[in-house]
Order: sequence, then structure tokens, then C-alpha cells
Amino acid sequence: MPDVVITVENLSKSYLLGHNTGVWASNHTLRDVIGREARNFTRKAIDVFRGRQVVQGDEVEEFWALKNVSFEVKRGEVLGIIGRNGAGKSTLLKILSRITEPTRGRINIRGRVSSLLEVGTGFHPELTGRENIYLNGAILGMTQREIRKKFDEIVAFAEVEQFLDTPVKRYSSGMYVRLAFAVAAHLEPEILVVDEVLSVGDAAFQRKCMGKMSDVTQQGRTILLVSHNMTAVLNICSKGLLLSAGRVGVLGDASDCVRQYMREVTQVKQIPLEFRTDRLGNGSVKFIRAYFANNCLSTINEVRSGDDITIVMELENNTGAPLTRFHVSAPIRDGSDNIICYLSSALQRNDFDYIPYSKTIRIGIRIPKFQVVPGRYALTLFSTVRDELADWIKGALTFEVQPGDYYGTGKLPVVEQGQFLANYSFCDMSGLSNEVASCDRSHLSDETARTA
Repeated sequence: MPDVVITVENLSKSYLLGHNTGVWASNHTLRDVIGREARNFTRKAIDVFRGRQVVQGDEVEEFWALKNVSFEVKRGEVLGIIGRNGAGKSTLLKILSRITEPTRGRINIRGRVSSLLEVGTGFHPELTGRENIYLNGAILGMTQREIRKKFDEIVAFAEVEQFLDTPVKRYSSGMYVRLAFAVAAHLEPEILVVDEVLSVGDAAFQRKCMGKMSDVTQQGRTILLVSHNMTAVLNICSKGLLLSAGRVGVLGDASDCVRQYMREVTQVKQIPLEFRTDRLGNGSVKFIRAYFANNCLSTINEVRSGDDITIVMELENNTGAPLTRFHVSAPIRDGSDNIICYLSSALQRNDFDYIPYSKTIRIGIRIPKFQVVPGRYALTLFSTVRDELADWIKGALTFEVQPGDYYGTGKLPVVEQGQFLANYSFCDMSGLSNEVASCDRSHLSDETARTA
């Protein structure tokens, strides 16, 4: 098909991993050591002779980063590639960018490819920003006249005019990424490949990049985007590819891929908090349990719209002393990873100035009449002690909000109509004078109040 610019058929990539068995740490003789080294030398010589990867270690394991991946991308599509860490996303982009060769499979790419994979890729550190712009343009097959035509736009977008004649090795990571993205997006490649590297930039620059990528697609060019930002994927991607352990999990609508990805992440995060290793912070205080309770602080297994609930967090104090200037936050995210509610002790000036020492402490967040529509949500927990991050766990508690009679009418809006249940009322103000500026029922007749 003429509109298909990328065709991937049964793409696979394997690596050889070396492992030390550990049996040589003790109780071995000189004869054992010589025998082992002789076997390793022979194996490495054979690998060199056959042009294979040379691997250190007593045992060699074959690891498949990608396995039988197949898909097509049409001209003008934005393909969002998502998946957990180690799913094979970056490996796929490196193969498509011709940085890494596949072990098996076939790739057909029609058009010039410009890649932004990681900080430092594609730039020569000793050359200036100006020189690297011309170098990248030449690599893409552009003439100097074509590059000069785009030069001012690139510099303006990257906001590095002052450092244009400075070697890029002296740039900060943010400056480096700004210039790299500006070059990749403005030198008119038919296919733009972008990895998670954009997360290095600040929020304003990320928004700028998303707007530029939207402009690029309107010009009929194709984008492959790897990101952990599900909002960005939903906003700019017309198609999604979910990779799971190197294989295609879902290929199709971006929203379907995001929903499946969030299900996978949720399943992984059902591990008890005390055993979670995907956390950040110095560990001075650690979350060990989180659950929902009612007004009597009894644990509840079901959360309904309109219920009075308390989020209870149990923490382990590893400081050996009372806690001072202790802060807790608990953002609530929806199934697309958007924050819909931000619960923070700092927002209410309710940080804990002093908590007496105890190995285990409990903190509660009371929420009267829970104002969230039915659906699946996740709670992120993080805390600081004296302004230093103590613990951070994303998706610490996942939960399903069930329908409840929030308005006393037995009716609730569907998710597509919003996720927040406001406390509001309607009233007929046609019979009121201009001086009456509120809908307070005390100003209304009985009949009007019933109508409201």
C-alpha cells in the first residue's frame, strides 16, 4: 500500500547475558580454575570467529528483548508505543532508527528518519550548536540551502541563541534536548522517532514539543512516540502499540492500549506496600499500608460515590526520633493516569510540625461525601520530612468507585460527562429583585425552594 511508510514483520531481537554461578567463591582448586578459564576462552574464541557477541560469565542466557513483533504505520499517523520498563520499547526504536540490527524479521521504511532517542544521540560533543545543526541536516540528506532556510526557526524554537557557538558538551541536559528536538522536528524528516527523552525538559517545553508534533502530523509526516505520559499518548496519538515482555500486547486505538496498560500496571502494584521496590526517597519514613475506612475507622472494601470515607496510611518511622515538619500528599489518578484530585497536607497548611516517636504511625485523610463518579482509580502516596523526600509510591492503592446516591435522586453522570460530582443547586430567580444576589433558600418562597 502506498500510504504505508513503516512495515515491520516478525521482528525479533535477542541478547546474550552472562551469569556467574557463584560456585567458585570457595572450595575450588587450581585445577578447577584453569579448567573453567580454558572453557570460557574457547567459548569466547568461537564467538569471535562466528561474529557473535562476546559474553562474560560462567553461564550464558539468551534474552529476547523483542519476539515476533509485527505492525504497520501509515503516512501521517502518530503511533504511541507504551509498555512497562523492559518491555522492548527503546530496543524497537533503535532498530527502526538503524542503530541496532535485528536478530530476525524484516523492516521496510519509506522516507527519511530523524531520531531523538536519548540525550547525546546524533550530536558531536566537540562541535557547537550551530555546527551540529548543519551536521544533522547533512545526515538527513539536506543541502546547506535547505538547512539555512530552517536555521532561524530551529534556533528560535530551542531558545539557545546565546550558546549557539558553544560546544554542546557544555550544554545542560535541558538545553541539549531543546536543540536536539528542534533539529529533529524542523529539518523535515518524513518519519520522526521520539523516545522518553522529552521528559528531561521542563513542563513549558514539553507542551511546546507536543504542539510541534501536532503540526508535523498535519503536514503528512509520521511520528513514533515512546512515552510513559498516558495523557500525551491519548492527546496526540492516533494509534497505539502496547508491548508486553517484547511481544505485541495490543495494537489499535490509543485509548484501548492505555486502558490495557493501566490494567497491567495495576496488577503489578497489588504487592503489599512494605515489599514494593519501585519507590523513591531516603526511606526515613516509609508507607507500609494504605486502606479505606468509614467514619468509625472500620476498614471498608467498597467505596461509593457520596460516601464519607477516610484514607488511612500506616507508616514506619525509621528515624528513631519524633517527626518534625512532616508532609503527606495523596494524588488520585484515573484510568488514563490523569490526576483528578490532589490531596495534600500543605494545601491546607496542615503539615505536621511534630509527631511523637513511634515505630509505626497512622495518618488519615477524611473526605466527606466522596465526589468522584464510578470508575477505576489509583492513589499515589508520598511524604517529606523537613522538605526532603522520604517515600514516594505511584499506584500505592488501586480501587473501584461504585455508584452511590450522591444527589439523593438515584442518578449519576457517566464518566464521559465528567469525573467530579459538584455540590450545586438550581433555583428560579425570575421572581427575585436585582438586589438579591444569591440562591440561598431563605430568600425563596416555599414553592420556589421546592423547584430549586
